[in-house]
Amino acid sequence: MAIGATIHTFQVQLADIDRGVYEDLSLRVARHASETGAFMFTRVLAYCLEHTEGIAFSEGISATDEPAVLVKDATGRLTAWIEVGAPDAARLHAGSMQADRTVVYTHRDPAKVAAPWAGKRIHRADDVVLYSFDPGFVDAAVARLDRRNALTLSVTERRIYLDVAGATLESDIHAHGIG
Repeated sequence: MAIGATIHTFQVQLADIDRGVYEDLSLRVARHASETGAFMFTRVLAYCLEHTEGIAFSEGISATDEPAVLVKDATGRLTAWIEVGAPDAARLHAGSMQADRTVVYTHRDPAKVAAPWAGKRIHRADDVVLYSFDPGFVDAAVARLDRRNALTLSVTERRIYLDVAGATLESDIHAHGIG
């Protein structure tokens, strides 16, 4: 854990109808002092939306050679490279070379996130997907977060329904190709 990190806990009731994933998750997330609440919460969303056996958070900002979230199979082979925010093309290239699947979840404007990737070398760029949410969704959720959080997260037909601190928020999950 990085010096100056604040630990946030999330008790998540996950019902991802689209993928048939129903889990109660208990997550401890270290938020580095230089990390925004939106970035941290997007990491949590990425973890939940990609939840599968072998998923884990990396060491975060201090792990320069790993994505924010990763999935390894039982043999330790990297199967999914899950970036958050606005990674550079070199990170996507490296991730796509190492894992079967590479995705990015962003809380930012997806057009601005993807623009610097244009014309850059990204291995299997046609297979890399950038996911975004409706404008204001992540910020509205972050405004309701505390150090200890209980969330109910449902996904159906690529629409997210989030109950957090007495509020229900909704957003589509937008998929953008980058290749």
